[in-house]
Amino acid sequence: MRFALASQALVGAVAVSALTLPRSLEKRLRLIDLAQFGSFPTISPELAHSEAEPVTTNFSDGPQFTGGASSTNSKTPVTAAEEKVTTAAAADGTCDRDNPGVRFEWRHYSADDKKAFVNGIKCLMDKPSDGNFQGSQSRYEDLVSVHQQLTPDIHQRAVFLPWHRYYVWVFESLMREECGFDRAFPWWDETIDSGKFAESDIFTDEYFGPLPGKTSDGQGTCIDTGTFGGLTLHIGPGSGFTSHCLARAVDESLTGTVSASFVTDCNSRTSYDDMRGCQELGPHAYGHNGVGAVMAEVQASPGDPVFFLHHLFVDHSFRIWQNADAARTTTINGCSDAANPCTPITMDYVLHSNGLRPNTTVASVMDTLGGFLCYRYDY
Repeated sequence: MRFALASQALVGAVAVSALTLPRSLEKRLRLIDLAQFGSFPTISPELAHSEAEPVTTNFSDGPQFTGGASSTNSKTPVTAAEEKVTTAAAADGTCDRDNPGVRFEWRHYSADDKKAFVNGIKCLMDKPSDGNFQGSQSRYEDLVSVHQQLTPDIHQRAVFLPWHRYYVWVFESLMREECGFDRAFPWWDETIDSGKFAESDIFTDEYFGPLPGKTSDGQGTCIDTGTFGGLTLHIGPGSGFTSHCLARAVDESLTGTVSASFVTDCNSRTSYDDMRGCQELGPHAYGHNGVGAVMAEVQASPGDPVFFLHHLFVDHSFRIWQNADAARTTTINGCSDAANPCTPITMDYVLHSNGLRPNTTVASVMDTLGGFLCYRYDY
């Protein structure tokens, strides 16, 4: 692995935001101290670029490809509800590789689909916890608790990408099985909104609520409008269980780093673990830190439901990397723990969610068309 981070903790100092709110507006907002949330460790895009390998393939996914991560997405929008639904898992363990489910970029999702998606998440938040997840007070927080408890094992380890792919599957299965969500799944091409996340309609009252900037004295803002307005979180910050609001504090200087060129530089790596380290500490980390507050908190970041759109973006980058070589769905390398020397990860490594959904293995999720999963992206 090329990125030495021995001196970096999972939770670090919060970056200074380039955006501020006028004091005339601050007094009308519920504010929250950002220091408690910390941030994800990062590498610089300059380092990623300096170590990029020659790109010899066209990064795309499926016949609807329209130009890669830098595309302006100008093709005619489709209504995902009219397409084949992306199932959480193939019921019989098989997948029609020529006709899998499709995950649609947010802009290609109809307004009705978008509303159904956020309402499905709200449904999980309104359901009681099953009682087996520490600190949780809802079915949605069962998910958050799993991530909090497993954080030391699933970050800065080779399992980072397969586990989070599995985690999105767990989320999807809960949405479908417990809240009746019956649409194709969306993903968010953050490279198109690089440097202007707050302008996306994702962050409007119709959907995920606003994305305010950090205040002039360095605080985050509680989200009081939109589908998730007034939400109280009970998992985190960190390993704690302190009731706090859903808060955001966008720094567009950080979201501007989530660029097509950064994704491509990371995906140029031919070694899985080199690619994983670059993606985890690069576009993935800057997306979290850019949204800020709850999203910048490593352990309990799923408390902000935009977490899942972000990780669908991360998974898209992973699948695009895999598309360049079929062997990338059948092999993996890197460390499965922090021992010295470490234990190498294998395809038999078990992925689990503390009993929230059945366990599986790395091998079963590396191929998104392999039967346990059955999806691709619209480009």
